Amino acid sequence: MKHHQRGATFLGIVVILIILGSAVYAGIRLVPVYLEFTKVSRALEQVRDEHSAVDNTNAQMIRNSLERRWDVEDIKSIGWQEVEIKRTTDGFEVRAAYNAERPFVANVFLVVKFDKLVTIQQ
Repeated sequence: MKHHQRGATFLGIVVILIILGSAVYAGIRLVPVYLEFTKVSRALEQVRDEHSAVDNTNAQMIRNSLERRWDVEDIKSIGWQEVEIKRTTDGFEVRAAYNAERPFVANVFLVVKFDKLVTIQQ
């Protein structure tokens, strides 16, 4: 009488656990990065809302608002000085484009690219 093997082997279970563990660990390392990006997005949107109501806004006023918001939100991945402010025909475009890099294992890093653009209408 033949016996058929059923179920997973110990080695198969270990491989599955390693894969799932790596995915959970990567998620744990990336959650703070995405939470900080939501702070950056919120800060840019608040600056947009604040300066859309002002008739005579300029790049320096926008920078001052960004600096205050960065201090309040405690944003570290990108400095307020690195935010690009460009004059357009409609007003100003404010762009925060940056890469966030976090160590994963040994010399392996997780890199996430972010790019947030808001337009301040004049």
